[in-house]
Amino acid sequence: MTVPRQPPSPYEETCPPEEPRGHVIRRRALTLLIIVLLIGIPAGYLVISANQSRDSGKDKEAKYSATGLTIGWPSKVQRRLYETPIPHYSRNVAYYETNNYKVSRLYTQFLTSKGGLDTFLKEVDDSFTVDDLKKGDITIGARDRNVAGWDFTGPGPWYGLIHSQKDPMPTQSIVVNLSNPDHPMVFVVSTTEP
Repeated sequence: MTVPRQPPSPYEETCPPEEPRGHVIRRRALTLLIIVLLIGIPAGYLVISANQSRDSGKDKEAKYSATGLTIGWPSKVQRRLYETPIPHYSRNVAYYETNNYKVSRLYTQFLTSKGGLDTFLKEVDDSFTVDDLKKGDITIGARDRNVAGWDFTGPGPWYGLIHSQKDPMPTQSIVVNLSNPDHPMVFVVSTTEP
């Protein structure tokens, strides 16, 4: 007598058929690759991002802890806010900005040409010419000269001019060294009181 075959009980464990070794190795390698991609790439990105953020903070700290003039051009925004135009092709450009709750100042210096000086004065005020500069008039005060590290006792002649405007528009104190008339050195302190 034969007993009919009964289906396996759902409670009995069934063993899966044996996987070939090569298939097991490929499956494990694929799993490892997925784990590396899901964890490794975001972790690497976080490390790179943190380093860039730290470097950016160090650059900003160095910039804002600097005292005295910094070689280079002030940003376009700074030049626009302080109404301090610098003629193209100027050299020896340096600047320094100070801010507090009462007064903001931009100290700027540059070496330009005779035509560059004319352009600069016209951009400060349409009515200004080189003839408006007063010989021997040092319009930048001792405090501002000390902050910027400027000494106006060298060979001259020195000329000065103040461009006053109502607040909150900036007021520019300008001193020009014409010891070389073809290449005047210009010093500007632009002050604004918000």
